[in-house]
Amino acid sequence: MRTFVLFAEEGSIQRVAERLPLTQPAVTRQIQRLEQILGFELLDRRLKPPALAPLGVEALARCRKVLAAYDEFAQMARQHEPEGVLRLGIAHGIAGSALAPIIHDLRQRFPGVMLRLTTGWSQPLSEQLGRGTLDAAVLLSAEIAAERLTILGKEHLSIITGTASTDAGKGAVSIDEAGWILSPEPCDARKLLALEMVRRGRALHVVAEVQDSGLQLALVREGLGLSLLPRRILEQAAIAGIAVLEEAGDFNLVLDVQMQRSPHLRRLDPVVDIFAQAISAQLR
Repeated sequence: MRTFVLFAEEGSIQRVAERLPLTQPAVTRQIQRLEQILGFELLDRRLKPPALAPLGVEALARCRKVLAAYDEFAQMARQHEPEGVLRLGIAHGIAGSALAPIIHDLRQRFPGVMLRLTTGWSQPLSEQLGRGTLDAAVLLSAEIAAERLTILGKEHLSIITGTASTDAGKGAVSIDEAGWILSPEPCDARKLLALEMVRRGRALHVVAEVQDSGLQLALVREGLGLSLLPRRILEQAAIAGIAVLEEAGDFNLVLDVQMQRSPHLRRLDPVVDIFAQAISAQLR
């Protein structure tokens, strides 16, 4: 239909072929195919160059109406595609390199959406969401409860030590005696560990507060103290010089991975849904 309308405007198979672009035989075939569908000739080919046949004039008007209605419908569909800035908060511990393919997939699916990512601890991120400076946030917590909250999965934490501090791979480091290398407050994992230690009547002796996870692991390897690491990371690949402390096997260190979102997302809701599903899949 578009090819036929262009021919009526241009009056030349060659110019239509240049505009589409198609080969001239392809333009001819498309017009012939439309004639076969309609059951009558659109062009009077006795004329040189061919001109619209009487029924072709009426068909042209109807084709223009159909194409205009289609374009209007397509424009309406495009207006409902997600677009704009999506401000996402991601808790430390979840915000790692594994997020890169998820972010890439979101950009491919929703080219009209610009992602503005903020990393931080869960409580401050939740507060930013409440103030309206974030649209959605993935949080790690055993305490935060809010409306429009979805549990995406569980983050199981392991207590780790340096292999140089173990005896043939067996846990020889006492939790009561060891110091801890932890992220600064209000680290979500640290809060959970502190609650667990209090429940057991033990003191939490922090020997170093370190934000960078790579430096934390390096200090653990050096035997400076114990630390925490998500079990999923340990299950994906062995980390040189790091072992799970067997003495801590009965510690209940599990955080909920939560998705909180603004009630005003509207067209951005599907983007957050897919992001949440991808995070959930990583936690399985």
